Amino acid sequence: MFQLDMMSRTPVYEQIIEQTERYILTKLLKCGDRLPSVRQLSVELSINPNTIQKAYTELDHRGIIHSVPGKGCFVSEDALKIVSNNSKARMSELSDIISRLILAGVTKEQLVSYIDEIFDSVSGRDLKND
Repeated sequence: MFQLDMMSRTPVYEQIIEQTERYILTKLLKCGDRLPSVRQLSVELSINPNTIQKAYTELDHRGIIHSVPGKGCFVSEDALKIVSNNSKARMSELSDIISRLILAGVTKEQLVSYIDEIFDSVSGRDLKND
């Protein structure tokens, strides 16, 4: 389920968080779905269980998952809403990036074309997952 890039500058626990959020947004993970256990994921990914526990603790803190003692971790009822709102809140970051691209000489047409490509790519992927 999870695929880690050990050469990435992004810490492994953050990669797990980002992928979990993406799986929720694309509805691969839905409300009530059980996440792999810390031990299971640790063996599967060949990483320290503490790294996975750190990711799960952060996801729990954000309200995206909840832990049931003796049962495991599950996607929370409000996970999709929380992840969607968090993603939309990043619009200011996008504004900064677009401003820098404009200053670097990227045209409006190039930006719109690129955004259209991304929309088509993501929409196509979502249709395959439904």
